[in-house]
Amino acid sequence: MAPEADTKFKGYAVTDSNKWSDFTVIEYQPKTWEETDIELAITHCGVCGSDVHTITGGWGHVPVPLVVGHEIVGTVTRVGSKVTEFKVGDRAGVGAQIASCYNCRACKNDEECYCPKSIDTYASQYPDGVRTMGGYSTHIRANELFTFPIPDKLESRHAASMLCAGLTVFSPLVRNGCGPGKKVGVIGIGGLGHYALLFAKALGAEVYALTHSTRKVEDIKKMGADHIIVTDEEGKFAADHQMELDLIISTADVAEGMPLQAYLSMLWVHGRFITVGLPDKPLPQLRAFDFAPNGCFLGGSHIGNKKEAVAMLKLAAEKGIKPWIEELPMKDAKIAVERVQKNDIRYRFVLTQDLA
Repeated sequence: MAPEADTKFKGYAVTDSNKWSDFTVIEYQPKTWEETDIELAITHCGVCGSDVHTITGGWGHVPVPLVVGHEIVGTVTRVGSKVTEFKVGDRAGVGAQIASCYNCRACKNDEECYCPKSIDTYASQYPDGVRTMGGYSTHIRANELFTFPIPDKLESRHAASMLCAGLTVFSPLVRNGCGPGKKVGVIGIGGLGHYALLFAKALGAEVYALTHSTRKVEDIKKMGADHIIVTDEEGKFAADHQMELDLIISTADVAEGMPLQAYLSMLWVHGRFITVGLPDKPLPQLRAFDFAPNGCFLGGSHIGNKKEAVAMLKLAAEKGIKPWIEELPMKDAKIAVERVQKNDIRYRFVLTQDLA
């Protein structure tokens, strides 16, 4: 093996922030190796809306060159001496978080996804100054805590987008009581929302799909929703569903025109509205009175912890859950991100490895 300082990975990078969908193959320095690490040869990487928000500058300055991608599945090629869960040859995945401080209250209580010093899988930086690069690449290194075993019954192409999109909705579902006897609404049946629908059904809830797009109705039926509500910006759709839902998961990626007050009115007493969509612009203004009629709660969620990721992958394997995906070779990342930006995808892209 080459000396650690000479080790380089290759990836498809954005090198000019003004040309956000143009990718160039670059070599870059990986994470400094530690004995708690696992190294993966990447076979699949999902294309997340976060990738597009990042490279378009929607979430702020783009540090170029940048390799994005945080829905990563591959084969273990190296394990540190302190690693206990993995061996060379195993399949494993990495999601949107690559590291944390490991010592704070959050990290010590299985809340590592809320660590104040968490490090993102790309567009972030390790304490030693090495920049994080994502999964549109040949390899990745990650601490064992942020590496997830892929069950034998789950195909790599199906597991990939679960590691961000899937976990992002699975965590708030289970933390907010989704299960038999509960009525759960899902706003926005796109990449995140279709996962929320699939997982809420698998967890035993009665599922209400809320969509503004009538063209998705037939797809939603095939996904197994119990009810379909076509929404409008005036909030008229909510009139027949006052105080009906126990939980609403919002995956909406656009804030303008969101009838937030109408959604809140659909919640049962102390029901919860959890937003996992992260629009570039602020959510609509609310009044204190909007919370009073049903005592509802408005909250958010951030990815999910390792225990939830393992449980999600196990549930998907046991229930035969398969996301609706389109596969492209990694060299076609430009096509994928441009179509995601146009919302021209049903419902997730997965890139397959083509770099030597």
